[in-house]
Amino acid sequence: MGEVKGEARRILITGAGGFIGRATVAEARARGLDVVALVRKSVAPEWTDDDGVTVVEADLSEPSSLLPLRRALRGCDAVIHAAAHLGGDDAAIEADTLAATRHLLAALPKEIRLVLVSSIAVYDMSKLAPGDAVTERSPLNRPGHAQDSYAESKLAQEVLCQGALQPLWLMRPGAVWGPGRTWHALNGFWAGPLQVTLASDGTLPLVHVKHVARALVSAALTDPQGMTALNVIDDDLPTRARFVTAHRQAAGWPRAAIDVPWTLWLTLTRTLKRFERHLPGLLREPVLRARIMPLRWPNTALRASLGGHDDAAFEALLQHTLESET
Repeated sequence: MGEVKGEARRILITGAGGFIGRATVAEARARGLDVVALVRKSVAPEWTDDDGVTVVEADLSEPSSLLPLRRALRGCDAVIHAAAHLGGDDAAIEADTLAATRHLLAALPKEIRLVLVSSIAVYDMSKLAPGDAVTERSPLNRPGHAQDSYAESKLAQEVLCQGALQPLWLMRPGAVWGPGRTWHALNGFWAGPLQVTLASDGTLPLVHVKHVARALVSAALTDPQGMTALNVIDDDLPTRARFVTAHRQAAGWPRAAIDVPWTLWLTLTRTLKRFERHLPGLLREPVLRARIMPLRWPNTALRASLGGHDDAAFEALLQHTLESET
């Protein structure tokens, strides 16, 4: 386990108004840390009367952000870089993920610890077989050969940060869920009101947003010994069938659901391979393997490096999360 810096510190969080960023600000404040919350526009209402949160408005995609960013970094010991484009729009990826990261690195003093919010999307699932364990040593995508634009962007973002030679944590969360976002794209697809689960005995690589925030702040306070990559995954991971059952019991939906074996769907995608370029994601084998292939997701390295544990079993955590939305 790395050296933990126990004294209170000041950290900067980019993308602080986003889903992960806002939870990370809350976690940092709960630990008594001063936070510089870098946002483009949105300011969380809970920050208004909190003297420990300094809000800085800046668009990291623009070179003009360098001056306010350098000012904001004064007195900071670490940066959690959560700002990124989550979709597949190439222009938005270039601006909000890649240009934003370049500008951050240009302003960042070499001694400041950097915690990058990356993704498990960087792994090359074409090199894995059903039942394999995905660890920090699993093969990464080759640039230009990832399953989609988002995966390409996270890989490129990691390369940029490694080139900066900062003390660096590469944090690779799975599918992040939490209040207002309890569903995900790894289960299958919707056909009208019907949820079609591409089922197997593999577990879902889920992580609750509070657990992500906890890991990010712990990393910001811990020496990474140069560069350290960690998969950020929960302890209790449901299968897809268990996930759907838990949702139906806790939330009353989906009301209609069926299971289709993922192997059957894989056969269908291979039958349609010559039309692949014109088909939606789950009818293209690289995307299907990345989202659905049954795999194991140990979080051994995360726990060994930063400690921590789930707040509750999946079903109890889901119930509590849904109750917190009302």
